[in-house]
Amino acid sequence: MTEADATPAADELARHAQKMAKKKAARDRMMAGKAGEKGLIIVLTGAGKGKSSSGFGMILRCIAHGMPCAVVQFIKGAWDTGERRLLTTHFSDLCQFHAMGEGFTWETQDKARDIAAARAGWDKAKELIRDPKIRMVLLDEINIALRYDYLDIGEVLEFLRTEKPPLTHVVLTGRNAKDELIEAADLVTEMTLVKHPFRAGIKGQPGVEF
Repeated sequence: MTEADATPAADELARHAQKMAKKKAARDRMMAGKAGEKGLIIVLTGAGKGKSSSGFGMILRCIAHGMPCAVVQFIKGAWDTGERRLLTTHFSDLCQFHAMGEGFTWETQDKARDIAAARAGWDKAKELIRDPKIRMVLLDEINIALRYDYLDIGEVLEFLRTEKPPLTHVVLTGRNAKDELIEAADLVTEMTLVKHPFRAGIKGQPGVEF
């Protein structure tokens, strides 16, 4: 390689280093303005897969940090899921797991029963959220209960606004999150459906879906 061949590469590396230095300086300035902590209201919604998976990922992070946490399942309570097995078998000292649901509405076919299960789940959720020692509470599929008005959205938001401890994170998952909840939340992620194997005739599988 001649000196002429090496020069452009050296110039490119120098430009890259300069660009990254500017980016780091900008990032450092941005981070300098951030201070303190806050318990977040986190909404995971949308038609795509991954809402509950993301919520359970945060629960595992809490466990890894030694932070007490809890899960209330509003719909999938009757399912034997991998996350339920893992948390109840290995991490029950740090994570409470309450499976309150009995399945999707088309499975129970009993509106009064669905409403009663949702109310019981919400009562348990309030108890857990009120406990300041519990740093995160995952309300899995609560958005479905809210969508069908099994729970009153105004009541849920008022409780989160007035009774949630300042450093407690509450994660609410499920499709069709109500506009009022999205407005009140600190963090909202919408999972977009691009492609799903169910449409190709492949059923839900252990390790992927549950």
